[in-house]
Amino acid sequence: MFKGPEKSNGAAAVAPLERSAVDQHAAPVSYIGAGMSIVGNVECSGPAQVFGKIEGELRATELVIGEGAQVEGTIQAEEVRVSGRVKGTIRAIRVKLQGANVEGDITHRTLQVDENSVFEGNSRRVENPLERRGDTSDSSSAGKPNGKKVVASASVVPSAAPAGNGAFAAKTMQEH
Repeated sequence: MFKGPEKSNGAAAVAPLERSAVDQHAAPVSYIGAGMSIVGNVECSGPAQVFGKIEGELRATELVIGEGAQVEGTIQAEEVRVSGRVKGTIRAIRVKLQGANVEGDITHRTLQVDENSVFEGNSRRVENPLERRGDTSDSSSAGKPNGKKVVASASVVPSAAPAGNGAFAAKTMQEH
């Protein structure tokens, strides 16, 4: 079994995906090595391990973003384990951050973040994160055009006469 780079400071690196003898015949693991850089969309029909750099959309059934790897873009998989750097959106059923640096939003069913990880962004738990919906509003806005309410605000119009302190006075006109 291929092993990705291991940390030299004694901390454990993300373990590669384990495949049983039965699973190995289903779909081979795709590897993007440390010396590889890809700009564009990558779609794997099975599991994938990334140790290089990807800019674009990345899809796989199971995905490992190894130490030293960099992904900038959108990630979608059933399971994602990150110990590298991700800047973008992650959509997965199970997400594990192990020594990761993630800047962006994570939509998930389960999320694990270890104490060595940095996560800056929003986390949203949904039952089926791989199912894309037309709108991103919650279920309470179902049946409404886009879940947003338009509220008219008051107009502020400066008057021609300056106020006593040298600033312009403003009068408010409310619309009904």
